Amino acid sequence: MVLIVEYFPHAIRKASPFYDERPAETAISLLVIHNISLPPGEFNTKGIEQLFTGKLNPAEHPFYQHIAGLEVSAHCVVYRDGRIEQYVPFTQRAWHAGASQFQGRARCNDFAIGIEMEGTDDMPYTEAQYGSLLQLSQAIIAAFPAITCGRVVGHTDIAPGRKTDPGPAFDWARYRQALFA
Repeated sequence: MVLIVEYFPHAIRKASPFYDERPAETAISLLVIHNISLPPGEFNTKGIEQLFTGKLNPAEHPFYQHIAGLEVSAHCVVYRDGRIEQYVPFTQRAWHAGASQFQGRARCNDFAIGIEMEGTDDMPYTEAQYGSLLQLSQAIIAAFPAITCGRVVGHTDIAPGRKTDPGPAFDWARYRQALFA
């Protein structure tokens, strides 16, 4: 198993400007799984990278006009082919969860790591994605042992009614069984 602190060694590093310091003495104790596709429902585009690096061109697609100027990021993105890109060091606070709470504690970005899966709520994720997500998650949990089985959640779990991802197409049973076997 690969031990990490700042970066996953098998990830392609891309720098996002959308992160900051976590509050002092905050233990990383939550792993949040999201999904994203840009434009919605389209894969293998530059949209995600452009959004997370602040370079999204609103003229490239009508949907981009609605999200231009957003300042969002995630620690990592797992693409359909299994490729992993990392935008924010794990010890820093990525801006992925928005208004959120877990077990009565608000501001999940303060204590969470966010992983985006390239996908949609209702389209199955790929074998390559599950394999890469498992390796990445195992390395994160090894580096941050406060992340336990009950602290690996979806965006919908920390922002119910506002978010639905990673959606019903994500196979939680498969992922958790492999992760915590």
